Amino acid sequence: MNGILLREDLGPDVVRLRVSAAKIARKAKAGQFVILRVREDGERFPLTIADCDPGGGTIDLIFQVVGKSTALLAGMDRGEAILDLVGPLGLPTEIERYGCVLCVGGGIGVAPLYPIAKALKAAGNVVVAVLGARSKNLLILENEFCAVADEVRVATDDGTYGRKGFVTDAIADLLAEGRKFDRAWAIGPVPMMRAATAGASAAGIPTLVSLNPIMVDGTGMCGGCRVIVGGQVKFACVDGPEFPGDQVDFDSLARRLGTYRDRERRDHEACRIGLNRK
Repeated sequence: MNGILLREDLGPDVVRLRVSAAKIARKAKAGQFVILRVREDGERFPLTIADCDPGGGTIDLIFQVVGKSTALLAGMDRGEAILDLVGPLGLPTEIERYGCVLCVGGGIGVAPLYPIAKALKAAGNVVVAVLGARSKNLLILENEFCAVADEVRVATDDGTYGRKGFVTDAIADLLAEGRKFDRAWAIGPVPMMRAATAGASAAGIPTLVSLNPIMVDGTGMCGGCRVIVGGQVKFACVDGPEFPGDQVDFDSLARRLGTYRDRERRDHEACRIGLNRK
């Protein structure tokens, strides 16, 4: 149970694991996540389900190594098993036939965006995807998006691949071409989600963002994922993780997200040194 069937490096410090989890795979929907624990003395942490195969009984987890726990998970290989795995959790994405939809992903946010784009296409929508990364070697899942989207545009900060610039520049290109969208999703770093929401909302496009980066225990008990949405306190893990972007208080979200960044960096480095010594 929870055995790792595949381990793949998608980029620097970005790993895909395919895990045997039949019950989760049968029930998981786009937008949902799991809580896992690598070892007995480890912390619980959430990861969005990047893909699932109900028939094969597997789920895919794609994550970036940012702290001790993700470093330990990245150190696991095929044949090993994750100690604890619980899910699916969180409210699933509301999938309907909207018409033409825009799916915008930045960095590791491309991973949780993929099952949403896949489900939207299956529901009969025209899907246009914009994928962004700092550089070509950091871009993930382009082939997977090409298989489910009607059109895929890529933007890299340094111009090494696709359009030089940010995903917001690619969004501006589409709007300047007169493209119309009935709904949009934006998932990635907080500044990117904020900017993408502003650009899409200015064009009258209802935009949803996923606040999964701020989640901690995934049950609402720790209070670490408190966010202000529409002037009210929400918990990203139980009330989301998706919320209307134009209602999110991104300033308070950014402050909360940075609370433990220095500690995560120190623990990650200590874990990396420990793994290298083995």
